[in-house]
Amino acid sequence: MKLMFILFVFVTRDVFGQGSWSFVGNPLLHAHPCRNVNDILISYETGLPKGRENVYSVYIDKKLPAFSEIDLKMDTDAIIKFIDPSKGRVNVISPDTFNLRIFNETDSLEFSVKGPISGAVPYIDSLKINAMEYCDKPRKDYLNNFIERKETIVETSAVVEDAAVDDSCGRRKITHTELIVAGANTKAGDWPWHVAIYRLHRADIKYICGGTLLSKNYVLTAAHCATIRGEAVIPDILNVVLGKYNLVGGSIAVQEKEVFKVIVHENFNYKIRLDNDIALLKLRTEVTFTDYVQPACMWTEKAIEKIPTKEIIGTVVGWGFDQSDDLSPELRQATMPIISENACYKSNPLFYTNILTENKFCAGLKNGTSACNGDSGGGFFVFVPDISHDTRPNAPGAWYLKGIVSLTVSRRDVPLCDPTQYVVFTDVSRYTEWIDKKIN
Repeated sequence: MKLMFILFVFVTRDVFGQGSWSFVGNPLLHAHPCRNVNDILISYETGLPKGRENVYSVYIDKKLPAFSEIDLKMDTDAIIKFIDPSKGRVNVISPDTFNLRIFNETDSLEFSVKGPISGAVPYIDSLKINAMEYCDKPRKDYLNNFIERKETIVETSAVVEDAAVDDSCGRRKITHTELIVAGANTKAGDWPWHVAIYRLHRADIKYICGGTLLSKNYVLTAAHCATIRGEAVIPDILNVVLGKYNLVGGSIAVQEKEVFKVIVHENFNYKIRLDNDIALLKLRTEVTFTDYVQPACMWTEKAIEKIPTKEIIGTVVGWGFDQSDDLSPELRQATMPIISENACYKSNPLFYTNILTENKFCAGLKNGTSACNGDSGGGFFVFVPDISHDTRPNAPGAWYLKGIVSLTVSRRDVPLCDPTQYVVFTDVSRYTEWIDKKIN
């Protein structure tokens, strides 16, 4: 058998003018981030998809003795990781400050820099090697021209509506609801896309999880809600109730649906980190859209461009355990921000460093307002205004599903959630292709 190796040749160029030939997969841009310092180089790969365009690597072409330390200061929040984890350890001092410790002597060092979810590019403010400053004259903004961004123009004389607004999802039909506050009660019709999932256990039907209605046929939930020891449950033992407000009776205009098919992500790992904790439930019959039953919108990267602030704030709803350590009799809601991976790691290193992956995100307040047992499978919903950056109290817009409640730290005294810890969510935006493929 003959093997053919195909090499693509591109010209890689320093963004400050110099060029060179090299063999690469995508065109690369090189730059020296620190003026008058040539042995520190960044490498940026162009053509990356949305959500990964603010990532680059830093290469230090210096001989570093064993136990060397690098103190790194960025101009915005960042995530720093060694390309080769065996080289050393990254200690997070703050979201933008890091200490890199080298285990053994090395001739060079390389680490990756990843920006926050807002899309900002982190630039080096300071880089000290064994207390000696190597970047007292940092360069800034040299990658911005190579990252495609959609600018929003706001006129002072009038508010200009975006050309295309999807009104088929994520919109409440009952508008007499109150404003959202952390840990507040809701009213019937506030969350028409949130569903209750029940499972037959021996002779009883028990509520187990929440879910989100995507269409007339499909509900999205966590994989651990639809499996037993990692294997999909038989559809016949599941039941989905839509339009529900009271957990036990008393709700109006509810719809009960049998499940026709359980679709669990092929790489769901229930034993260690609940990787790929996502599943679809195909309903046996179509739901009827009413004031109390509506589908949510699916998160898109364009949504980030329209929200008023760089911080993404979402709302979690469910009948999960409340302060009394029992299921809430009525649907409740809690508003919380997405936080950086570094802040999550730092809050509880032993737990979150083993749990978080690029397909998950952390959110919470650490003040007792949190998702808890019984909220699993429910959505993390973000309000996106129709008009970009519209901050009016009654701004028109839609609710987008950004995440799925997956897991959190348990208390020591009982196997229940610790509401003072952050919650880990499955990042729905990482699975849009998988969802589309399964639904189609």
